[in-house]
Formats: sequence, C-alpha cells, structure tokens
Amino acid sequence: MPRPRADGSVPTAVERGKARAVLNRLKKRYPTIGTALDYESPWELLVTTVLSAQTTDDNVNKVRVRLFERFPQPADLAAADVEEVEQIVFSTGFYRQKAKSIVTLAGDVVEKFGGEVPRDLDALVTLRGVGRKTASVVLAEAWNDPAIAVDTHVRRTTNRIGLTSESDPVKIEADLKALYPVAEWAGISMRLIQFGRDICDARRPLCSECELVSLCEWPHKRL
Repeated sequence: MPRPRADGSVPTAVERGKARAVLNRLKKRYPTIGTALDYESPWELLVTTVLSAQTTDDNVNKVRVRLFERFPQPADLAAADVEEVEQIVFSTGFYRQKAKSIVTLAGDVVEKFGGEVPRDLDALVTLRGVGRKTASVVLAEAWNDPAIAVDTHVRRTTNRIGLTSESDPVKIEADLKALYPVAEWAGISMRLIQFGRDICDARRPLCSECELVSLCEWPHKRL
C-alpha cells in the first residue's frame, strides 16, 4: 500500500513520476556520493556529524584525527575531561556546547547500548544531542540503511522543486518517503545536500545551469 505524506494524502502517479525524474537527474550529476566527513566506524560518524553543526566538514575532519587518537572508544570519551575535549574541538565553533554534547553522548552510548552505536532510528534519537537528522545520516551512510536526513539544503531544494510544501523537517521526511521507494531512501539526502551547495544556493541559485529547472516549481527562478 502506498505510504502517505505528512498530511495523510497519497502522492499521485504523476507526482511520483516527477520525483523519480528529479532523482534520476541528480544521480546523473552525482553517480556516487556520500558524506564528506571522514570516519572509520558508525561511532566516529555519529560524533563527527554532531560536531559538523555550524562549521565545515573540512574543519571537523581535521579535528577528528586528534579527537579519536585521544579518545578512540565511547568509554574513553565518556570518561574524558570536558575542558580537554573543548581544546580539541575548539576550531569547530560552539566548542563548549559541542564538547559537553559529545561527552554526554558517549556516556549514553555506553550506558544504554554497551558502547555500541544502535542501528535503529528510534534508539539513536534517545541519545542526548542526537536528532532525526543526525540519526538518519548515520543509518544511511554507515550502514546504507533506508533513511532520509533533512537539513536546510534538503528543505530548501525540495520546497523549491515542489516535492513538498512542508517546512517542518519531520514532515518533509515523511513526504519524501511517500514519493520514493524504500530502496532509494539512503541515496536521496546527500545528493540533495550537494545539489543545494553546488547549484540551488539559498541566495544565489544557479538556475540557468540547473538540470532540474524544467521540473522546478519555484516562482523566482533566475534564468
């Protein structure tokens, strides 16, 4: 049975066809794609995703090496001195908040899941500091599990193109899951995120260079 959107309606065949066309063009632009964050385990990806808020992936990748050399496992970070962690993550911005967040997160992973990152969305979001976006990134990238992460790029591009009219990330996620088969979910977010960075910029979208322009419903296209 077709999956409903956030408002309870079910996408029509035409709407699903448009969504498929959008993804096919994005696949042509980005045949293979994944997170730009470096990681060697689901645990490292979870932490680096938390650290990536309000900074560049390059910044986080530089910090990651030192952080996991010093605190390789969740138990190590859970027992860390927060001030030492602050010094390591300083360059990522909001360092006090982020240091406290990842130390607390590590404690939750140890106490709730025996030091193993759970491979389940509902379990992941019980970890303090982990929302649906972060949890979905870990599921899709670390395990290729069906999950759709909604960030500002995904929200902007899907609204402009007309795949959703929702602004709430949870509702956008529901709308996208209604439009696409489960097998495609893991590959959607990173393509939309990169497309938002490369072409569909918030202030200066490159509409004249966009392969989705014929499918896009945004009334302010710059052609």
